[in-house]
Amino acid sequence: MKEQNLKKLNDSRAIRWGALAIVAFTMMAAYYVNDVVAPLKTMLETDLKWDSSEFGLFTGAYSFLNVFFLMLIWGGLILDRFGIRFTGKLATILMVLGTGLEYYAMTGMADATGTILGYKVSVFVASAGYSVFGVGAEVAGITVTKMIAKWFRGKEMATAMGVQVALARVGSQAAYAVAIPMARAYEITTPVLVGLICLIGGLIAFFAFSVLDKKLDRQIEAEVDNSPKEKFSFKDVAKILSNPGFWLIALLCVLFYSCVFPFQKFASELMISKYGIDESVAGFFAGLPALGALFLTPVFGGMVDKRGKAASIMMLGAAMLIAVHCIYALPFITSSWIAIVLMIALGIAFSLVPSAMWPSVAKIFPAHQLGTAYALIFFIQNIGLWGIPTLIGVVLDKYCVVGKANGANLYDYTLPMCIFTGIAVLSLIIAFALKVADKKFGYKLEEANIK
Repeated sequence: MKEQNLKKLNDSRAIRWGALAIVAFTMMAAYYVNDVVAPLKTMLETDLKWDSSEFGLFTGAYSFLNVFFLMLIWGGLILDRFGIRFTGKLATILMVLGTGLEYYAMTGMADATGTILGYKVSVFVASAGYSVFGVGAEVAGITVTKMIAKWFRGKEMATAMGVQVALARVGSQAAYAVAIPMARAYEITTPVLVGLICLIGGLIAFFAFSVLDKKLDRQIEAEVDNSPKEKFSFKDVAKILSNPGFWLIALLCVLFYSCVFPFQKFASELMISKYGIDESVAGFFAGLPALGALFLTPVFGGMVDKRGKAASIMMLGAAMLIAVHCIYALPFITSSWIAIVLMIALGIAFSLVPSAMWPSVAKIFPAHQLGTAYALIFFIQNIGLWGIPTLIGVVLDKYCVVGKANGANLYDYTLPMCIFTGIAVLSLIIAFALKVADKKFGYKLEEANIK
């Protein structure tokens, strides 16, 4: 009877996976909103008169507040000081408010005249809303990652992180698949409205999860009542920053994701302009990496849990990324089936690296530093998510316009794809350095998670 009383909520397989399913729905909604505007780039040019530089501004705005106002770092500090429940609720509220502002800018302000800082009013306000959403989404991301580390420590942690990422990719794939058909059938802003409704559902879901998490905390406190408990202090920031593993993971993260998420923002137009894929299905093919991650990330996560080899897996994913972007950059390859195969390969790489990367952070840092460590890594990642789309948008407008069709510019994507290839090469170098550091400092990244 005593053993039964000591059993915690997360010792039950059904309850811990059920808790994950609840928060995964919130992240699924967040990923849908994050990606739903990307396939509409050409329609934004024709219907709302946005150009590529303005689209690049909007896309990069996701990370603006996180990078220049350090909001993501503050989010990590709040997470370690005030816990998962408070931070998660705050993050989901910010996502709802930011998406609401974005939707209003694209509807109520679409015909507004005048400029703000040289940009159309609607573009600037939509970007501001997307930036607020970006703060909420990134803070929600680190919160859910710490939640998994808490609920699955010593259990199927990498598998759980893989499943969460996979379910989030369902939101991304849905966004890429339905954005253009939905916008054609109704209004260009209808996909954004659907995302707003889903986020409200995600907010409700996180409040439901908080009930379970509060009960688990009471059980943990009762179990360790007489044991010393480490608490976060601001000195831990210096400890995190002085750890070589932090910088290698952070650099790999920013380089790898800068080759995936910003690329996907422009991928629909690439599919249409270079490979002749119909616009009604171009978004679906651009979202194939998310679909691949849905099935493969949990599989690779399970491999990491049982067999380890996380550092080696990250190297393999980075190498695949180089091959994909290099072939996309070749101007004489224009077959649609090759473009689709490359998207599938990108999906495999997109599954390999996250399934190994995020559980590795939990090995490098103790639990009381995890929120801040994830926040700092996500902060550095956001520098790339802000800067790369902005750079690609400017490069397209200045160097890559090759004509016009139906009021929209036609672009040659050779130069942008060369940029992505160069970034991918750097990611492989960093992944190799991480494997070397693993042997030197004993992070045990190559060891299995389940003992």
